[in-house]
Amino acid sequence: MTTPIATPWLTSQSDSDPRSATGKPLRWGIIATGGIARSVTGDLAMLADAELHAVSSRSQSSADAFAAEYGVGHAYGDDGGVPGYQRLLADDAVDVVYVATPHAQHHKIVLAALQAGKHVLCEKALTINAREAAELIGMARSGNLFLMEAVWSRFLPSMQRAFEIAASGELGDIHWVTADLGFPAPYSPTARLWARQDGGGALLDLSVYPLLWALGTLGFPQTVSATGVVNDDGVDAQNAMTLGYNGGAQAQLTSSLLAHGPRTATVAGSLGFLQTVGSINNPREIMIASGWDDRRTETFETVGRGYTYELREVTRCIQQGLTESPVMPLDDSLNTMRLFDGVRGQLGVSYPNDRH
Repeated sequence: MTTPIATPWLTSQSDSDPRSATGKPLRWGIIATGGIARSVTGDLAMLADAELHAVSSRSQSSADAFAAEYGVGHAYGDDGGVPGYQRLLADDAVDVVYVATPHAQHHKIVLAALQAGKHVLCEKALTINAREAAELIGMARSGNLFLMEAVWSRFLPSMQRAFEIAASGELGDIHWVTADLGFPAPYSPTARLWARQDGGGALLDLSVYPLLWALGTLGFPQTVSATGVVNDDGVDAQNAMTLGYNGGAQAQLTSSLLAHGPRTATVAGSLGFLQTVGSINNPREIMIASGWDDRRTETFETVGRGYTYELREVTRCIQQGLTESPVMPLDDSLNTMRLFDGVRGQLGVSYPNDRH
C-alpha cells in the first residue's frame, strides 16, 4: 500500500491572481540576458510589486539592449575586468536577483550574490552537483537570506491541482507514475544544451519535469535505477529512470534531446488515474478517471507564460521575511541534486565542476 504524500507542495496562491501585490515592492536584478531570462522577465514585469531595477551581461551592449526592451533601470556589462554580475551585485538598491546563466555558473554567481547580501531565485538545476548545492544552502541559511530553485512548473495551477487530487485519496493508493519530456535538439558541442562545461545534457535540463510528477505524488524514492545514451562528449542525450518506493510503487521517467515524445504524465492509483493534456511542464488540461468509465476533464488558464506563479511565491516569501519557500524547500533541491548525482554515476557522466 502506498499512501499519497502530505501536502507541503501545495500553495494557497494558485487560486489568486499572481500579478496582484502582496506587500512592499521588491527591486529585482536579472543576471544574464538569454532566452529564459527574457521569458521570466516578461512575466516579472506583470507583477504589481516588482521593480525591474538592473540587468547584467558579459556584454554592455547586450545588457543595454535588454534594459531598453524590458524597461530595466540599470544595465551592467563587464568593465575593466569586473564581471557585469559583480557590478550588479554591488548595486545597493537590488533586493533580489534572478540567476539565468548556464548550470555550471550557478554556484559561483549565487555564492557571490549571497555574499553580497542579496536574496536569490536561481534557475534549475540549482547547481551541477549536491556538494555545490549544500554550500549555497548553508550560506543562505547562515546569512538569513532567501534562496529558491526556479522550478516554475511546481507552482502552476494545473500542477497544484494534480498534486491536490493525488493527495486527496480520490485516486486511492498511488501505485505507479509515468512521465516523459523530449525534443530533438540540434547538436553543437558549444550549445548550452550540449556543452559539457556548461552542465549540458537531458538530465540537468529536462529531467526535473518528469521527476516533478513522481516527487509531487509519491515523494522521494528509496531506489533509483538509470540507463541512458551518452555521446562522445560525455553528455547524456537521453535517460530513463525507474524510481522505487518501499510500499511497492514505481515511477518510470524519460528525458530526451533526441526524440519527440508525447510529453504526458500519468498518475495511477487503486481507484483511478489522472493524465495530463499538453506538455507535462505546463499542462492545460487534466483528465481524471474513476474506475473504468467515469471521467472528467479540468481545464486551466495560465497567467503570462506561467512564470508569474513562482515569482509571486518568491515575492511573498521575501515580503514575509521567509528565507525559503514552504512549497519549494531547499532540502528538496538538495535531495534532487543527490538523486541526479546518483543517476550521473550510473550513466558515467561527469562535469568539470565535479573536480572543484
